[in-house]
Amino acid sequence: MSSPDPRCLPVLVGVGEITDQPQQLERGLEPLALMEHALRRAEQDSGAALLDQLDSVDIVYQLSWPYPDTEAQLCQRLGRQPQRVELGPMGGESPLRYLHQAALAIARGEYRVAAVVGAESRHTTERAAKQNLDLPWPPRDPAPKVRRGKDILHPLSLKHGILMPPTVYPFYENALPRRYGQTPRAAMEESGRLWARMARIAANNPYTWSERTPSAEEIITPTAENRAVAWPYTKWQVANPMVNQGAALLLTSAAVARKMGIPEERWIHLWGGAAAVEPEDYLQRDQFHRSHAQDTVLETVLRWAGGDVGGFRHLELYSCFPCVPKMARRTLGLDEDFEPSVTGGLSFFGAPMNNYMTHAAAAMVRRLRDSAPGEGLLYGQGEYVTKHHAVVLSNRPPPAPLAEDYSVQAQADARRGPVPPLLERYQGPATLETFTALFNRAGEVDYAVVLALTPAGERVMARVPGTDRATLDTLLDPANSPIGLAGEAMPGEEDLLHFRIATRRTASTKEAI
Repeated sequence: MSSPDPRCLPVLVGVGEITDQPQQLERGLEPLALMEHALRRAEQDSGAALLDQLDSVDIVYQLSWPYPDTEAQLCQRLGRQPQRVELGPMGGESPLRYLHQAALAIARGEYRVAAVVGAESRHTTERAAKQNLDLPWPPRDPAPKVRRGKDILHPLSLKHGILMPPTVYPFYENALPRRYGQTPRAAMEESGRLWARMARIAANNPYTWSERTPSAEEIITPTAENRAVAWPYTKWQVANPMVNQGAALLLTSAAVARKMGIPEERWIHLWGGAAAVEPEDYLQRDQFHRSHAQDTVLETVLRWAGGDVGGFRHLELYSCFPCVPKMARRTLGLDEDFEPSVTGGLSFFGAPMNNYMTHAAAAMVRRLRDSAPGEGLLYGQGEYVTKHHAVVLSNRPPPAPLAEDYSVQAQADARRGPVPPLLERYQGPATLETFTALFNRAGEVDYAVVLALTPAGERVMARVPGTDRATLDTLLDPANSPIGLAGEAMPGEEDLLHFRIATRRTASTKEAI
């Protein structure tokens, strides 16, 4: 392997964060103000006047206050017009993609200084909307161009009302216990222990939104404060987007960093990474007990740890819902008591929509600066277990130049099995593949939606109404996984298929460690 050219060696030299919890609602900072604060803090962290040399800015897509001209307004605030300013598409993995691409551009000699920045002010905007308060901010874009679930998913998902992430991720969460040899109760307890560790990490992060540190049992137990959302998720297991947070990263080359007098012990290097995606429409996936894209991405980056995840000194595994880091830890071969985050997770640190991984990268930079020589893994995920990107950061120079091609899409696609054809009309026997169950504010199940396979291997999506207590009791039995049980699909109300379970499993599934 050839050594990287030090003149174009990309280095992360500045990180900045801000969390805004105003006492008076009208004093809440708008997203652009948070972005500016984060960028100026990143410059201060670098110890050099880097914003004056800014060539490229990637802005993480924000949703709480869409502007008609985000790029122009940010440049005006900075008093700088970089040659490239781009507002990217949605995706929780997007900050890592921007970081990776910026490092590659610096390695090619295209930019001297590049930034990744994002922010959300949803805590303020949601409270203002409830109080009918007009915020003293610039006008919103009346027609923001953003792709939402309705633009991605099958119309059948929309008819069933399964399009928001808390209602979709349970398809994976409820398929995992059977795959892992757990009872549903054991799987929930694993989630509780994992999230309790996240909460403790978040409480020690100076930029956290919440300092709450509930126990594992408190996290998985529905209460008035921690209501049931979608089985098996309670509110404290769901990403919390009601935050005001901003973060920024500054990158440059080793040559510029030296010229600007930034000490080498402050440099953090990007060694490499990998990316792949699943089909956007989750109904077009072959199964729901793993993600081939996630597996391929994580297995690929293990090479920078010598093939052993123990070679990573620090980890950040995306944590919008428990199933994501639970799948990741098994792919990586981690014991259950691993430390999953340097940040604190999206439920407790906060989930500024697409921008969490910018905060995670900032936290990783600080951790690596204070650590013995070693590497850190950042893994981000977006949409519905759809987009996957991981990068490896280190406090020591990379052994080889940054690879231009980081896609592992072909490898992920090669693992994918046949996708069951989706039937919208069907009557007859079907075997339960997975399910989601939605709760109302009173803590009662409104209805469940199942995915089931016909004897011919086709997939159906069907509803279990809240009145079918026998089927719902079987689905929500904490002692026995219902996956694989026989049932029957039939025409139902609202021109939707309905489903009822025909048999019950009486013996508990054997648990595995």
